[in-house]
Amino acid sequence: QVQLVESGGGLVQAGGSLRLSCAASGSIFSISDMGWYRQAPGKQRELVATITSTGTTNYADSVKGRFTISRINAKNTMYLQMNSLKPEDTAVYYCDAEARKDLYRDYVLYWGQGTQVTVSS
Repeated sequence: QVQLVESGGGLVQAGGSLRLSCAASGSIFSISDMGWYRQAPGKQRELVATITSTGTTNYADSVKGRFTISRINAKNTMYLQMNSLKPEDTAVYYCDAEARKDLYRDYVLYWGQGTQVTVSS
């Protein structure tokens, strides 16, 4: 079993910063792509940013220049540095990871339980 645990959410004023963490644990042989997604009340879950195992990143247009995704492969951990936060960034933030338990198995997608980010105006 693989578990993903997000942390670092909270309440912040507009213009402030937060750093989210996503730690993967369990029976992990390797992790390929990882990503951050968010879901605001009444809206669909949307992509925020993704990162490959080699560090290639991709960002939603709405967060480019404000958010930075990173990961430490040796620790199976991913981060999201969020700067210049806006009220519209308010959402539950989820991390996902494609992980496999050994060399001979396919990658499986896992999700964390989410962490709330609230940005006040």
